[in-house]
Amino acid sequence: MFELPGLPQTSHRIECIDMHTGGEPLRVIVNGFPETSGTVLQRRKECQSQHDRLRKLLINEPRGHADMYAALLIPPNPVESDEDEAHFGVIFMHNAGYSTMCGHATIALAKLAVTAGWVPVCSSELETEVRIDAPCGRIVAYVKHNEQEMPVRFIGVPSFVLHTDQQIDLPKWGTVKFDIAYGGAFYAYVDVSDREMAIEPDQYDSWIRFGRELKQAIVDQGPTIHHPQEEDLSFLYGAIFMGPAKDSQNDSRNVCVFADGEVDRCPTGSGVCGRLALHVAKGQMKVGDSMKVESIIGSVFHGTPISRCSYEGLEAVIPEVSGTAFETGRSTFLLDPNDPWPEGFLLR
Repeated sequence: MFELPGLPQTSHRIECIDMHTGGEPLRVIVNGFPETSGTVLQRRKECQSQHDRLRKLLINEPRGHADMYAALLIPPNPVESDEDEAHFGVIFMHNAGYSTMCGHATIALAKLAVTAGWVPVCSSELETEVRIDAPCGRIVAYVKHNEQEMPVRFIGVPSFVLHTDQQIDLPKWGTVKFDIAYGGAFYAYVDVSDREMAIEPDQYDSWIRFGRELKQAIVDQGPTIHHPQEEDLSFLYGAIFMGPAKDSQNDSRNVCVFADGEVDRCPTGSGVCGRLALHVAKGQMKVGDSMKVESIIGSVFHGTPISRCSYEGLEAVIPEVSGTAFETGRSTFLLDPNDPWPEGFLLR
């Protein structure tokens, strides 16, 4: 009935594909971002220092919301041999800045790479390999192109435990016991099985407050978060609260509060990687065991520690995580030069 008008010529345009993995949104930025240079970590720094207004434009209201997440597609890290090159690189974005790893984005991007034809389908196999250079390192994903939903599994970076059996006192929450593990990003892991709070959507606000207060207390009081290889990875990304599964077919349920009080709708891929390392270190899992983890809305990721390894002198595991993703829309976002809120705003 109505024809779309032409796009204003004076507006800056950014083209995106929106997806979700287990309910967690992902805005894939495909065009309209300035060119950057160097490695993925160097490009990430350049985005932070020179182009952060565009992150805010896409994440913040009125184009996004407090729990929006985005991924900027970039060239992969330079390598000596074409055979070793990734298919593309990625920079992860959220309401407070830039992440180092994101499992739900990896799952979505791998599926999109195959459905969009960016990576050709491997017709001789049941899966197509997609190599992605993330800030934390090389992630290799496998897309089952012969199944309707095209589920994806990815092999994460070496995941390890940094601190165990820690505790901290919070005014509202009392003594909180936690461990800190790394699955591409550092998380504080808290078993909340003995607390009255349920990992349910109607407790959403309480988990945000708990996660924010715990994260800030650890940042202020310690323990120190240090990545053995890269200083840019040495920060606490969020808190993961673990409890019993709601569905008896699953093993556990968790909610992740990350960045500035964002609540992950999915079980958190990098968080599951860290959980696998933590459970192996505590003797609760062994290599080859599998775990089904529910999110706060009931979506499920499967996780398996597929091998042990040594990483910079630390005992680590190589994790595998799987899930499904779906495309939800395509958009061209505009920034009118007269817009009074060029970087948007956030209300929660």
